[in-house]
Amino acid sequence: MILQNKQVAIIGGGPGGLTLARLLQLQNVNVKVYERDFNKEARVQGSPLDLHDDSGLAAIRKAGLLNEFKTNFLPGADKTLIVNEHAEIFFSDHETNGQEDFGDEHFRPEIDRGSLRKILLESLQPETVVWDSHFMAMEKQNEGWLLHFKNGLSIYADIVIGSDGANSKIRPYITDIKALYSGITMLEGNIYESQKTAPYISSLLNGGKIMAFGDSQNLLLGQKGDGNLGFYASFKTDENWSINSGLDFSNNTQILEWFKKEYPEWSSIWYELFQNVSVPYIPRPINYMPLDQTWKTLPNATLIGDAAHVMPPFAGEGANMAMLDALELSECLTSDQHENVQEALSFYEKNMRKRAAKAIQESLENGEKMHSKDALKTMLDFFKGEN
Repeated sequence: MILQNKQVAIIGGGPGGLTLARLLQLQNVNVKVYERDFNKEARVQGSPLDLHDDSGLAAIRKAGLLNEFKTNFLPGADKTLIVNEHAEIFFSDHETNGQEDFGDEHFRPEIDRGSLRKILLESLQPETVVWDSHFMAMEKQNEGWLLHFKNGLSIYADIVIGSDGANSKIRPYITDIKALYSGITMLEGNIYESQKTAPYISSLLNGGKIMAFGDSQNLLLGQKGDGNLGFYASFKTDENWSINSGLDFSNNTQILEWFKKEYPEWSSIWYELFQNVSVPYIPRPINYMPLDQTWKTLPNATLIGDAAHVMPPFAGEGANMAMLDALELSECLTSDQHENVQEALSFYEKNMRKRAAKAIQESLENGEKMHSKDALKTMLDFFKGEN
């Protein structure tokens, strides 16, 4: 095996990085994950992830963790309401969405990010993850890299895998291609104990998700596994909106007034969300990598997940592509099909960029549909199978 006697360093302990570590350890590869979080108890934010049969779930199956996934996923969390700005329901699958059908390509079970991380962490050998390891820089040494971390740690690795997200610090060592702005920004809010603090919206969600469409504006809501609620106000604006808006994202009252002003046609029903957010809000400009990106393969470093191909979230492909990256990269590095590491990385990267470009294109197209003037009709047609 081309990884025999080699040390692999994965930078970043998200779904992609942890899945890769698990898959490599199953093949007896020496691997460490360097994660900036202080420890495994760090709070994991973000909406639940819906895993797709041919990508995220395929990686889970290959990792031997399907039973653990079935024990921890959120039945019914993928049930959906589509409403207008007045919370009037135009589509609901709550009555028909209740069947667990693993193996069906259209079944997309959801799991809380924290639960998925716990499953993956518990599958790894002790001390695989080196916590409180904030990557700072790396330099070539021998045939590999000397990596430096903020805590003063310096380690050598023969191969480095950048799994450190959209703002990857590994990516500049591999390519100077940068992400582009999609024209859409999402303002994220999180509400704890939502049944108590946001009872009307929580009742409407009923454990699922809500997609609310107005004139080029959205509210996208989802129930979390711990009884909390996450939502995004999604809208078109300039790239530096969060900087130039003058808003204090730690001030609920100020953000509520912003919502009233910028979403003037929207019902006061939604105010319950903005009054109960556990601040701060998180503004997220939605970026994507160029569809035609390419680079010359290095002999000892590559990228997976958002570090390689950040994309809008409007097709639900981000985490799935990261986990599929982990699956395909692990197979390239542990099979006997390639003569050396560079050849394996090259094969992986070419395939990864090709399929990622398709996912990015789909995400961009969906984003345009969801933020158009007739978004409600367009999305209703899609969910009813008329589009």
